[in-house]
Amino acid sequence: MAPGILEAFGLPAECKIEPLTSGLINNTWKITAGNDRFVLQRINHQVFKRPFDIAANIRMVDDHLKEHAPQYLFVSPIRTRDHREIYYNEADGHFRLFPFVKGSQTINVVSTPEQAYEAAFHFGKFTRLLSDFDATKLYVAIPDFHNLTLRFRQFEDALLNGNANRIAESKLLINTIKSQSHIVNEFDKIKKDADVRLRVTHHDTKISNVLFDTNGKGICVIDLDTIMPGYFISDVGDMLRTYLSPANEEVKDFTEIDVREDFFRAIVQGYISTMGTALSATEKKLIIYSGQFLIYMQAMRFLTDYINNDVYYGARYPEQNLVRAGNQLQLLKKLNDKAETLHKIVLDETKHS
Repeated sequence: MAPGILEAFGLPAECKIEPLTSGLINNTWKITAGNDRFVLQRINHQVFKRPFDIAANIRMVDDHLKEHAPQYLFVSPIRTRDHREIYYNEADGHFRLFPFVKGSQTINVVSTPEQAYEAAFHFGKFTRLLSDFDATKLYVAIPDFHNLTLRFRQFEDALLNGNANRIAESKLLINTIKSQSHIVNEFDKIKKDADVRLRVTHHDTKISNVLFDTNGKGICVIDLDTIMPGYFISDVGDMLRTYLSPANEEVKDFTEIDVREDFFRAIVQGYISTMGTALSATEKKLIIYSGQFLIYMQAMRFLTDYINNDVYYGARYPEQNLVRAGNQLQLLKKLNDKAETLHKIVLDETKHS
């Protein structure tokens, strides 16, 4: 790392620098300068094409929370010595520095319903505190990130122009994707429904994007690059996709995939306990759909990439994206199979909110 980066933020060049590896997109380091600790990030310009738009989004959200919810811990970037939110040079790229929250830790895998509850509570709290902020003022950090209509069109394009051998090999999964296209139709209706609000949405609600204290209680949400206008189904859907099953999307043995009802209840409890009346009756009916929406979209994106020769996600072995797609479609099946039971849970948890 070039010493000028640390100096731009007023830090000495002899700081202790340790890589943090939990992030999949940005490069992240823990910086220790005497008794002070910081988190330094290099923004992935291939994913986030307009880093200064991201900085503007974080600044707008930070300003709003400082005025309307000053007690809320929002981890905003530390400015450079010349008062910039991002340090940039052509050789090294775009960098931001954040304070390290004392006593905080992250986890990479949800292992208890209590952790799922805490994460859902804090993602819900973040959205609720910004419910009176005009989401349309935010820049779109990643255009069409959760646009299921577009993802289905890309899938259909891949079937026309992709690798013929891989299309033949994927026939069963392709037919499964097509058989579930009603999920796309529902999304098209949601976009036109005035009862489903466009909100300030995090869009990346995996468990590692919540800071926990040493007692396992949530502190706040982090990794704010994907904050942009969106629907609550993106945040709840991503939690359902990544918290419900004990097996992640890389697991090849699909018998390990399951939908844990106690984890589902914890997510609904945590999110509803803080969002409550901020959600419309129509939105509350879409909680299970939010899981279907995100799981289906991710399965389709993996399969599309496989058919297109792994140009987006890449692959460590030839069938990796095919396995990922099958994994997610199995998770979708498990969710659909338990829909009646999960619906009763939603009714139970939302009847007083």
